[in-house]
Amino acid sequence: MEKTKTLFEVIGPIIIGPSSSHTAGATKIGLLAGKIYAQKPQKITFKLYNSFAKTGKGHGTDKGLLSGVLGLNVDNPQIRNIFEIVQKSEIEYNFEYLENFSRHPNSVDIIFEKPEKMKLSGISLGGGEILIDSINGYKFNITGNYPTLLLIYKDKPGMIYKVTVLIQKQNINIASMNCERKARGKEASMAIYLDSPLKKEVTKELSAIDEIYFIRSLEALK
Repeated sequence: MEKTKTLFEVIGPIIIGPSSSHTAGATKIGLLAGKIYAQKPQKITFKLYNSFAKTGKGHGTDKGLLSGVLGLNVDNPQIRNIFEIVQKSEIEYNFEYLENFSRHPNSVDIIFEKPEKMKLSGISLGGGEILIDSINGYKFNITGNYPTLLLIYKDKPGMIYKVTVLIQKQNINIASMNCERKARGKEASMAIYLDSPLKKEVTKELSAIDEIYFIRSLEALK
């Protein structure tokens, strides 16, 4: 008797399965999370919530998340065999399936544990649109639609000016930005969404500022 093929296997990764929110969206979440982590991960835990948890396996959500984290885009044919590919590597991964109605129906926590620990939370909004809404407890609104500068730094007067004046010197327009701090004078976060990518010289200058602990300059997802 011939084995029945799933829609994911028939259509392949160009559409990434029957659901843009559960599969293509999941891949984009993983891809953006991997770019933010910016290291080769050795151990990853994926915590899928609600609808992601209930129907994720059938829609290829698990394959999409893992593939994205490892740098594969939604049209990469290797997504079909990502579990076999990872099995040959030294990467340790785990999926947990949870229910929490305080979370968005299509949400996931991605926890990188080695070589450095980082926790990101993502949401698939439908139609392939996604959002990274948290990094290490800081709130963000990273969609991947814009070049984005992410910073975690010591909260002190003049920090926003130091960052934005370097962007202004490159004649780059700021589309929007958000800042958050845990307490006055403690760590704070900044996300700046831009109309065009930053030049490497800017991130190099920012990295030289002692009060900046974390910096990522992200290109828009294609």
